[in-house]
Amino acid sequence: MRYVPIIVAMILAPALSGAGWAAEADITAGEKLYKKTCRSCHGPTAKGLSSYPSLRDQSVEYLADRLTRYRAGEKFGPNTPLMAPNAKKLSDEDITNISHFITSLE
Repeated sequence: MRYVPIIVAMILAPALSGAGWAAEADITAGEKLYKKTCRSCHGPTAKGLSSYPSLRDQSVEYLADRLTRYRAGEKFGPNTPLMAPNAKKLSDEDITNISHFITSLE
């Protein structure tokens, strides 16, 4: 039984490291979703607008983690009430695509 923590760690390590978001991304699909869902608050180039933060300097893993947490209904930060309804509509594939699109912006 002493091997159980090691097995659990081996199973959880990729999920906790964000490796699940390294999947093949469709940047074009991510751009379409970003324009439809994110652009009105985060701006056309993800630099942020008004009180909405810039997303440009974030990693794919960070963006995917935040969107996943919003989608799950986790409450953190002052913009949760605005983000959660938008994130609830996103699939894992959508989150991957949007995250990769944002990080592809220059």
